[in-house]
Amino acid sequence: MVRHSSGIIGLPLRLLAREVYGKLVEKVGKDLVALHTGEERIVPASARYHVCTVEAMPAKADVAFVAIDEVQLAADFERGHVFTDRLLHLRGREETLFLGAATMQPMIEQLLPNATITSRVRMSQLTYAGSKKLSRLPRRSAVVTFSANDVYAIAELVRRQKGGAAVVMGSLSPRTRNAQVEMFQNGDVDHLIATDAIGMGLNLDLDHVAFAAEKKFDGFQHRRLTAAELAQIAGRAGRYTRDGTFGVTGRVSPFEDELVEQLECHVFQPIKMLQWRSRLLDFSSYSDLIATLEVPPDRAGLTKSLPASDLQALELLFKDKDIQRRANSPERLKLLWEVCQVPDYRKIAPANHADLIGIIFQQLDDWGVLSRDWLSAQIGYADRIDGDIDTLANRIAHIRTWTFIANKKGWLDDPVLWQEKTRAVEDRLSDALHERLTKRFVDRRTSVLMKRLREKAMLEAEITATGDVLVEGQLVGQLQGFRFAPDVSAEGNDAKAIHAAAQKVLSVEFENRSEKIAGAANDQFLLSGDGLLRWLGAPIAKLVAGDSVLKPRLMVLADEGLSGQALEYVQSRINLWLNNHVNLLLQPLVDLAESEELEGVAKGMAFQLVENLGILDRRSVSEDVRSLDQDARASLRKFGVRFGAYHIYIPVLLKPAPSSMLVMMWALHNGGLDQDGIVEVPSLSASGRTSIPVNEGISPSLYKTVGFGVYGKRAVRIDILERLADLIRPLLSWRATEESPEPPEGVMERGFTVTVAMTSLLGCAGEDFSTILKSLGYRVERRKIEAEPAAKSEDSGETAAVETPASDATDAANASEQSEAVVADVTSPQEDAKAGEGVDADPTAAVVEEEKWLEIWRPGGRGDRKPNRSGARNKPTPKEPKANTGSRQAQRLEGGYKGSNRSGNGNEGGNKNANRQRNGEKGRGKPREQAPRKPQKVADPDSPFAALAALKASLDKGK
Repeated sequence: MVRHSSGIIGLPLRLLAREVYGKLVEKVGKDLVALHTGEERIVPASARYHVCTVEAMPAKADVAFVAIDEVQLAADFERGHVFTDRLLHLRGREETLFLGAATMQPMIEQLLPNATITSRVRMSQLTYAGSKKLSRLPRRSAVVTFSANDVYAIAELVRRQKGGAAVVMGSLSPRTRNAQVEMFQNGDVDHLIATDAIGMGLNLDLDHVAFAAEKKFDGFQHRRLTAAELAQIAGRAGRYTRDGTFGVTGRVSPFEDELVEQLECHVFQPIKMLQWRSRLLDFSSYSDLIATLEVPPDRAGLTKSLPASDLQALELLFKDKDIQRRANSPERLKLLWEVCQVPDYRKIAPANHADLIGIIFQQLDDWGVLSRDWLSAQIGYADRIDGDIDTLANRIAHIRTWTFIANKKGWLDDPVLWQEKTRAVEDRLSDALHERLTKRFVDRRTSVLMKRLREKAMLEAEITATGDVLVEGQLVGQLQGFRFAPDVSAEGNDAKAIHAAAQKVLSVEFENRSEKIAGAANDQFLLSGDGLLRWLGAPIAKLVAGDSVLKPRLMVLADEGLSGQALEYVQSRINLWLNNHVNLLLQPLVDLAESEELEGVAKGMAFQLVENLGILDRRSVSEDVRSLDQDARASLRKFGVRFGAYHIYIPVLLKPAPSSMLVMMWALHNGGLDQDGIVEVPSLSASGRTSIPVNEGISPSLYKTVGFGVYGKRAVRIDILERLADLIRPLLSWRATEESPEPPEGVMERGFTVTVAMTSLLGCAGEDFSTILKSLGYRVERRKIEAEPAAKSEDSGETAAVETPASDATDAANASEQSEAVVADVTSPQEDAKAGEGVDADPTAAVVEEEKWLEIWRPGGRGDRKPNRSGARNKPTPKEPKANTGSRQAQRLEGGYKGSNRSGNGNEGGNKNANRQRNGEKGRGKPREQAPRKPQKVADPDSPFAALAALKASLDKGK
C-alpha cells in the first residue's frame, strides 16, 4: 500500500487493525496514517493511508489502493453481507487486493471474472500429532475450546501442572488480549488457552495446537467446525519455515483420516455462497426500508443474509408507538437506522439492546445530541475495577458500546472529551482484567524460574532474615533451622533445578549458622513442650530418650547439607546446653542420683525418689520410712526432700518449669511425646489450680509427674494434700483446756467434719471431696438428724439464765457448728418459730421435714468405740437409740443438740435444765432480747465444770 500515493485497507478485527496501523506509522510516520474502527478514530489532517475494520470502511473511497483481508468471511452468517458489499463495490484507482483462503477462489472468479488469482504455498509443514493429555502437551502449545467456562477450567489445570497459561477470548478487549499474548510471546508462560479468536489477527510463536472441543455455538445452532475453520485455527502452529503440529486432547475423539488429510494438505471444499444485503435503502417509510432490506440478490452465488442485529433492533423498536411517531420522515428514519447499527457488544438479549437503541434515538431526536448527565451516568456504571473476571469482561463490553457512540459524528456535544473518557475507562478495565487473569491462571514465580532455566542462566538464590529462600526473587521454600521446607507449589518438572540452585546458598548458610550456634548464649535456646529445641525461634534439635530418665539426648534436625565439622559444632553446643538446663531445673534430683554420702535405707529411699522423678506415695514405702532414724531423715532433707503425711517429695520440683521438664523426660520412656496430656497437664499445673478434673485417657503416672495425685475423678496437688493434712490434724487431736474450752470448727467426737476451709483449699466439694478423703484412708460415719417439734413455753415471763457447764457447752456448740457446715437446708430458728405457730393454729397439721444427715470423718483402721467419762472404753453405741430418753449420749447420736427439743419428763439423767425454753440463751452469754433464739445448751452435771458452777452459786448465796 505504501508504494501507492494513497490507500485504504480493511481488516476483520480491531486488534489486527491496530497492529497494521502501528507498522504503517513506523514506515511513513503518524501524520500520514489514519485509523478507523468503530471504537477508535485517529485521523490526521494530512493522512494518506487509512487502516480500517471492514465495517468502518467507507462505501466509496477515492484512493489509489484498496485491500480487504480475510475475504472468505463473506460467507459468515452474521458479518458476511458487509464483506460481500465491500468486495463488490469498493475499488482502488490503481490496484485492488483481496486477501483470503483458497476456498474463495471459485467465488472470486465467478463474481470478478477479470481478477488475477495469485496463490501462496505454505512454507512450513502442518502435521497431525494425535491425542495428548493436557499434562503431556509440549511447550509453546495452544489449547482451543469454545466456551468461557471451558477456557477457565483448562487454564486452572494447566496452571497447576505447568505453572500457568495465557488466555485469549473474543470477549476480551484488544488491550487485554494483547497483554495476554505478549505474556505468551515473551516466554512468561508456555501455554495458551483460547477460543477460535486466535484463528485470525494474531501472529503467535506456536508449535502445537490442541483442540479440546470441535463444536461451537455460532449464534444460531451448535455445530461442528468445518474443515476450513479447523484449518484456520490449526494453521497458527508453525511459522514461516518452522513446522507445526495439531491434535486433540482426551476430551475430543481423534480426527478422521479424511479430515486429517484435508488439514495437512490444505485441501477444502470451496465456498459456494456469499451472504448479501442490499446497500440501496429507501427511507421514505418504514415499510419501504424493510422492503429494500428484504430484496433478494440478482446474481448467482449470493444469498440474502439472515436478519442481523441492526435489523432485529429496528423491528423491535418500531413496535413502540412513540418510535413510530418520531420516525415519520426520511431523515428521522435514516437516523433511526444509523442508531440501530450500534453493535451489540453486551450480547444480553435483542430486546435489551433495542431498549438502549431507543433511548439513544429519542435523545438525538429531541436535542440533537446525547444528554451529558445521562451519558456520564452510563459510563460511571462501568467505571469500576472490582469484581471477578466475568464481571470485568461484562463492564468492558458495556464501555465498548459508549466508546463506539463517542466516535460517532454529531451525536455528542464534545466528542473528543467523551472519547478520552471512554478510552481511559476501557484501559483501566482492560488492565484490571489482565491482572485478574494473570493472578488466577499464572504462577508468576514458576513462570519466571522456567524462563531463566530455558535461557540456561545461572539462577540467583538468597535467604532473607526471616528464613525465606528466594531464587530469582521468587519464594521457593522456607529454611527452618537446618531444614529446607520447599514450597508445595514450587514442585514441577523443573523442581530439581530450582532446588539445586537453592542448595548452593543453603550450604553456605548452614556453615554460618553452625558457627553462630557454637558461640550462642544459653538464653538463645528454648526447649518447648513438644520436645523441640529452638535457637532464636528456629527448631534445630529434638529431645530423645537417653540411657536413663535423667539423661535424655538431643538429636540435631538437619538436612544432608549440614555435615562434618559444622555438625559437630552444633551437636557439642546443644549437648552442653541440655546438661546445664537439666542441672538447673532438676538440681535436687540430680544431686540425689549422684550423692555418695547417703547410706543404707536413706540411699535406697533416694534411689526410689530418683526413679519416681521426685515423688513417692508414703504408703508404698511405709516400712522404709519407719526404719529411717532422725539422722537419715536429716540427710535426705538436705537435698530438699520433705516427709509429708501422704507423700515424700521434693517441693521445688513441683514448680512449672521443673515439672514440664520432668513430663518430657517421663514421656520419652513411657509412650513418647505425642501422647495425650503431654501439653495439657503441665499447662493446668502451671495455672495455679489446686485440683483438676481427671481425663481418663491420660495416664495417672503423668499426673503424678507434674505433682498431682489422682483420687477418684479429681487430681490434687500433693503439696495441697499436705496442707489439708495440716487442717485435719488439729481437729483430730483437739482436747478442751482452760485456755481453749471452745472447740474449733470441724471438731466432732474423735473425728472431724468437712469445713469450708478444706473445700476451698482443694477447689471441690460434695462427692468429689468425699472420694478424695476415702482415697486418703479416712472413713465416714453418717448420722441421721431427726427434727422434733418445738415445745411452746408455758412460762410467760423471761427464763432466767443458768450457768452452763463448759464441757456441755463445748459439745453442744461442736454439734451445732458441724451440722451447719455439712448438712444443707437446716431449719433456721425463725422457721422453727413459724412452725411452732403453725402447730398452735392447727394442732392436727402434720409437719413433714426432709431427712438430714451429718457426716463424721475419722482416720481409717480404728473402731467406733469412744472413751467414757472415766477413761475406760465402752461398747460401740447403737446407731438408732430411742428418742427423748433424757440420755445425753442418745441425744448426740440423734444428730447433736441443734434443733432438738430438750424438754423432757422430769430431770431424768441428772439434767437440771431439761425444761429450758428453745429460745433461751446459748452458753454463758447474757440472754438476748431478739427472738427467736437458738436452743440453749445443757451442761453435763457430771463434768468438773458443773461442780465449779455449783460452788460459785453457793458462794454467791452466802454473800
